[in-house]
Amino acid sequence: MSTQLPEPDLHYLQRVLLEMLAIPSPTGFTDTIVRYVAERLTELGIPYELTRRGTIRGTLKGRRYSPDRAVSAHLDTIGAIVREIHDNGRLGLAPVGCWSSRFAEGSRVSVFTDSGVIRGSVLPLLASGHAFNTAVDEMPVSWDHVELRLDARTHSRADTVALGINVGDFVAFDPLPEFTEDGFINARHLDDKAGVAALLTALKAVVESGREPPIDCHPIFTITEETGSGAAAALPWDVSEFVGIDIAPAAKGQQSTEHTVSIALQDSGGPYDYHLSRHLLKIAGEHDIPARRDLFRYYHSDAQSAVTAGHDIRTALVAFGCDATHGYERTHIDSLTALSRLLCAYLLSAPVFAADAQNADRASLERFSHQLEHDAQMEPDTRVPAVDTLVGRTLPPDEQ
Repeated sequence: MSTQLPEPDLHYLQRVLLEMLAIPSPTGFTDTIVRYVAERLTELGIPYELTRRGTIRGTLKGRRYSPDRAVSAHLDTIGAIVREIHDNGRLGLAPVGCWSSRFAEGSRVSVFTDSGVIRGSVLPLLASGHAFNTAVDEMPVSWDHVELRLDARTHSRADTVALGINVGDFVAFDPLPEFTEDGFINARHLDDKAGVAALLTALKAVVESGREPPIDCHPIFTITEETGSGAAAALPWDVSEFVGIDIAPAAKGQQSTEHTVSIALQDSGGPYDYHLSRHLLKIAGEHDIPARRDLFRYYHSDAQSAVTAGHDIRTALVAFGCDATHGYERTHIDSLTALSRLLCAYLLSAPVFAADAQNADRASLERFSHQLEHDAQMEPDTRVPAVDTLVGRTLPPDEQ
């Protein structure tokens, strides 16, 4: 019978999510959101360090270190950047991150200049139905066919330059959050602020429960996931297990839903680790956490960027189900609850392979994993004894 999990504080989850949604953070413009999340970690008593650019690397101490585990969510969102200033004073845009201009049309935005903020709207080049009639519907969908109309007195390039706007200024899209009484959460940028909120909530639950994780866990909050580099340089420890936290598309052809947590077994970077993924599925089943298996075809994650950077780690991906990803996104509190509970269960679970420790014997097959014997290897009485590399003792089975 499984030990009861500490329950996530859903009021806290929704509060920090709403507060993060109010902070613009397109990739490259993340200092403020980094400060916010660092303050939340301080409140929880979780020590952290910052990389030069702002990736947060925390440490939730366990009974021993090595092999450590890491869980990662990203603070950056999609957005745009000023590409050019048109002759009529309006702005041409380039996307930050990979997303369609279809979802940019009609949006209210903020342009961050070197000296201030100017509001505006993103519109198709033909935006007036009364002037262009059906020609509006014939406009192609691309970033070359939208422009940013500034809420300022500008009718020329010179007027706009005089406002202090330059090529390279960041453009943040309003999140428009709405939390409904029956649990739906609508907003832009749930990717990945909802994942961050679920991770913070899980950390809060574990800390307040007073339970000590079996091994050190490092919550990581990255700032360049949307542009590909993510967690590439974020692992200075002996991390064996790396679980990325992100968004799961609830769409035709996918298994994910807005009411479950998804465990992705493959994305565009290839399959995730067999054993770590099934460990997550197993503990979800043990704790009655509604979970789905899924594959993501057009997708990359922090876990993928860490492997690409050369880290020898087992990777897995857990995600909240969301409709209309990278558009006007919608999830449900059910999915965020399931994600937060799964993270609690994972933080308090034994390492998948204690033999992954830094000082393990790499020259022998005896301790190497075996996919065809996965279930047997995961049984507590047959697992390799877990060596506490901090104090040099072997943990008894009930602590492994």
